[in-house]
Amino acid sequence: MTAAGRAVTAGGDDDEATAGERADDGSASDRRPLRAFDTGRWVGVVGVALVLVGVGVVLRQPGPVLAGAVGVGYGLYARADDAPEATVAVERTPSDGSPDPGDAVTVTVRVENVGDATLPDLRLVDGVPPALEVVDGPARFATALGPGAVATFSYAVRATRGAHEWGTLRAVARNRSGSRERETRVEVGTRLVCTPSLDAGGDLPLRGLTTRYHGRVPTDVGGSGVEFYATREYRRGDPLKRIDWNRRARTGELATLELREERAATVVLLVDAREAAYVAPEPDADTAVEASVDAAGQAFSALLAAGDRVGIATLGPHDCWLPPGTGTEHAVRGRETLATDPALAPTPSDEGFYPSLWFRRFRRRLPADAQVLFFSPLVDRYAATIARRIDAYGHLVTVLSPDVTGSDSVGRRLAGFERRRRLRRLRGAGIRTIEWDPGREVAGQRETDRGEADPGGNGRKRGDGDGTGREGTGRSFPVAVAHATGRWSP
Repeated sequence: MTAAGRAVTAGGDDDEATAGERADDGSASDRRPLRAFDTGRWVGVVGVALVLVGVGVVLRQPGPVLAGAVGVGYGLYARADDAPEATVAVERTPSDGSPDPGDAVTVTVRVENVGDATLPDLRLVDGVPPALEVVDGPARFATALGPGAVATFSYAVRATRGAHEWGTLRAVARNRSGSRERETRVEVGTRLVCTPSLDAGGDLPLRGLTTRYHGRVPTDVGGSGVEFYATREYRRGDPLKRIDWNRRARTGELATLELREERAATVVLLVDAREAAYVAPEPDADTAVEASVDAAGQAFSALLAAGDRVGIATLGPHDCWLPPGTGTEHAVRGRETLATDPALAPTPSDEGFYPSLWFRRFRRRLPADAQVLFFSPLVDRYAATIARRIDAYGHLVTVLSPDVTGSDSVGRRLAGFERRRRLRRLRGAGIRTIEWDPGREVAGQRETDRGEADPGGNGRKRGDGDGTGREGTGRSFPVAVAHATGRWSP
């Protein structure tokens, strides 16, 4: 989705004009012409010229006097006129209306001089969104425009996930000598929305806390299902297909088969979007937030397809909350949330984050039967603390952590050691964890199965069950993560 933008700037006084003024044609100009100022190009010319004239007069030499006279002429030429205002109409048009992540989008900027004065030296600098990388041609242009003349320049950006708003286009006009310049800031409303496809891949690490709706998570409750659970005495009205006819043939008694019920789960996908989570293993690599959003998107599609109720939340300064739900409309809302919500922007927010307020609000919103899939690089202590606090309030937590640390420096090795220690402590506290390396292909089979010793060293067996439905499912975690993007793969 794109929106081509157009803005017109009009002339004004030397004082700074207010934004939102109207041009002569009635369109919104959104202009801010600033006060003209000296560029310093001709600084010292008049002074040197006067010195030469004085030396020539004292020495009675015509050469220095003539050179000084030429310098004085240049000084007068530099002060002959002021910098004009950039009275221009600007249109910006992206080439692709619905780019996929990684696509190159050509942006064409058309500039027309709608004023009566000639612009002998006009320089344009476009306000490219910070999350978009310019991959072809600079997003700037220099030209001269007469009244009614038009100039066009283009550049290409690489599309990334999210909604991107172009910022202010800066138009700098100089006078003919270049001694004075005036900047006009033009607001051109251009928006590009890049929505990635949310492809499901593989099974997902759900645990035994379920809802009353039928789904795919096995429980310790007998009823209708596909897996044998137990037998009980026949009751009038039991369906014939569930009668144990083998037992009837052996003993003459009627018994009914109980099957293990599979119910739907309520799942909230929590993405760590604090400033600390915007880290990457390399300067040009995707951040941990990008990897987490990609994995959360695929988890969202897979869980909805399996009949689970899924919601989305973020841990960060911006409020983002999509209540758990199902259906096609909910799938569309989830896709738009992950792609365009400001809380999941490709670049970190500069707003303040208040952890206590966030946690109280999150607890009030979280349904009582919900479990949480927490996507975080665990680069600091607070992320692990949040996982333990959510688990302490009775919500099953599974931490899915992309590894963005490295080993090419002492600092990176130390960060990796501290992250692995946090993972061990979370496992020791009974919180399931899955980790992957976004930089290369690594299988994320780090979770223990039924009866495997707890790596935390507390002697407790995970998956033993305690009668509360929190454990005892015995489910493995067949999750592998492909290289570079953290994609789930079966």
